[in-house]
Amino acid sequence: MGVLSEKKIDVNGMTLHITPTEKYKTNTIVFKMKAPLEKENVTKRALLPHVLQSNSKKFPTTAQLRSYLDELYGATFHVDLGKKGEYHVLSFSMEIANEKFLSDSTPLLEKAFEFLAEVITNPNIDGQAFNQTTVDNEKRSLKQRIQSVYDDKMKYSNFRLIQEMCKEEPYALHVHGQLDDIDSITATSLLEYYQNALAADELDLYVVGDVNSEEVERLVTHLFQFKERTPKTIDRKGYNGKPEAKEIQEEQDVKQGKLNIGFRTNVYYGDEDYYALQLFNGIFGGFSHSKLFINVREKASLAYYVASRLESHKGLMLVMSGIDNKNYNQAVTIIKEQMKAMTAGEFTEEEINQTKAVIKNQLLETIDNARGMVEILYHNVVADENISLDHWIAAMDQVTKDEIMKVAGKIELDTIYFLTEGGKQ
Repeated sequence: MGVLSEKKIDVNGMTLHITPTEKYKTNTIVFKMKAPLEKENVTKRALLPHVLQSNSKKFPTTAQLRSYLDELYGATFHVDLGKKGEYHVLSFSMEIANEKFLSDSTPLLEKAFEFLAEVITNPNIDGQAFNQTTVDNEKRSLKQRIQSVYDDKMKYSNFRLIQEMCKEEPYALHVHGQLDDIDSITATSLLEYYQNALAADELDLYVVGDVNSEEVERLVTHLFQFKERTPKTIDRKGYNGKPEAKEIQEEQDVKQGKLNIGFRTNVYYGDEDYYALQLFNGIFGGFSHSKLFINVREKASLAYYVASRLESHKGLMLVMSGIDNKNYNQAVTIIKEQMKAMTAGEFTEEEINQTKAVIKNQLLETIDNARGMVEILYHNVVADENISLDHWIAAMDQVTKDEIMKVAGKIELDTIYFLTEGGKQ
């Protein structure tokens, strides 16, 4: 395949990743800032990208900023927040037409870099503070985003499971921060935090598209000038407790119970048995042909939805399901039974092959989109690894039934969380 050959260059305190490809009609630029999750800064950090996205010195209103993007043949720009293991990652993404397809000779790629540099390095500040109105507006929006997690019971139960499961760990922090901290953030304290983040975060700039590497390097070197730094890292395999499975029941006015179960996999992205774990998850609960879906939802008709997913930078597997409140005990029992069946090797070669095919398709679908491709490449930055997609697919293809059983034996039940309408059923 070889689609993901990236060229990495150190430029002015950040890493530039260039992936020249003719696969896409547009060029995509993604700037990422990564730092360890910290309770005292998580909310400021969650607020930051939205303040920066609103306006800048050159475009002091959102309308002006958006209007300029329209002038660039409808370029798109948006921000995102992510939690990758115990890192808090800010992403600034820009997608712009490839100038080769335009009838005039507008240097669009150059203008895209100039725009991104403007937003990141020339924010709308008054003296030693961000623009007050912008900060006030974005604080209100952040409150709404955090509140929406409490209103959406599916998201809420997943958040509560993580909170209970990772109590003493930074991973328990929500990606949007903490509601109680928002009011105390000032336009001055936010700017001070941002200046520190720009000086200390691990910075990565991805450029994907039909581009000339030398030109990209020249533009980036000229427009982005950060100080050299040694970014803070964390030991992502720092958890070495032996979980004692705990059960938490929480009562709210909910018609449908939310049963979320957390396991420690003791396997991380880049580990030798990571590929076997991916297949384990696919057969156990990741897809519509998996054991949880067939046995909990289809056969026993116990769940409105049920699935499992991996948090591969934190070594977790999370099961999420929606059930009638009265079916709690039965649902927990059947989920535990599927886990035992996996450990005992009660799955077929056909299931393994089907899962390999689905995961491969999923990976290929992800890289059909340039931003998806960046996310796959970025796993290596988070994990300090260097795994190509070709290697990922080849390693997964070679996984055997014994290896899946072996990885199943490492997985430990940690927390069962149930959001329910009444008391215990």
